Amino acid sequence: MSKFLKFIFILVFVFSSSLYPFAQFTKEEIAEMDEWEEYLKTAEITGHEQMQSREAVTNPYILQLEKNGVLRQAIWKNPEGRMRGYLEGWKWEIAAYRLNRYLGLNMVPPTVEKRFQGDRGSCQLWVDTWMSLKDKYEKEISVPPIKVLHWNRSLYLQRAFDNLIANVDRHQNQYLITEDWRMILIDHSRSFRTSKQYTKKLIYDEKNKEGSRIMKELPREFVEKLKSLDHDVIKNAVGEYLTDNEIEAVLLRRDLIMDWLKKRIEELGEDKVLY
Repeated sequence: MSKFLKFIFILVFVFSSSLYPFAQFTKEEIAEMDEWEEYLKTAEITGHEQMQSREAVTNPYILQLEKNGVLRQAIWKNPEGRMRGYLEGWKWEIAAYRLNRYLGLNMVPPTVEKRFQGDRGSCQLWVDTWMSLKDKYEKEISVPPIKVLHWNRSLYLQRAFDNLIANVDRHQNQYLITEDWRMILIDHSRSFRTSKQYTKKLIYDEKNKEGSRIMKELPREFVEKLKSLDHDVIKNAVGEYLTDNEIEAVLLRRDLIMDWLKKRIEELGEDKVLY
């Protein structure tokens, strides 16, 4: 095989095996999600430390966990109601994770309910990553050319997901980036709003206050999953962690997303919008 053909083979392999699947956790990691959920629920808490930072409005704890010799860290929080002017809820962390799994996104780390110091709260597996989006911008790190398509599509998926769950607080430290440029999303305690402000318009569209941040391209498989959502489907996915009103608000936002996509497809053609 010539060097040129070898290069083409490698290029095709890289794009087919790592760029087009839209899940951000690897296949191996996704296969272990159920095990990590069980680990988080049943592991012994061997130590804890409360996070101290201006951004940690919910006063989360870093838990040290151990089970059968496996040591890991997790983030535990239990906000409920208004905190420093923001509406927070620990149940929304779990609902976001579960809905993310149903949709096939697999961008949110395993998150379960766990009791700590006698209180119910969300417990999310600590994921070691390379940097945050804030680090990327501050250090002026560019996305490698071969990863640009994958990176941009990850951003479009993030925007679609946050549009769906009405996540009003996606700041740069909540985007975690792996060394191979996969995107992991954390912190969803300000999601699932039900007011008209969040059921009449999308957070990310052409009118976004920070400039045009749109769902430029989305996977067909993801869009089909969006179409499949109804009250029972969401209830089965998230369990007790969303109220009926919160589920209905998700469905209203799903309809907004589908209407937006329909208009964009009419303007540009389906192949320019769905892949």
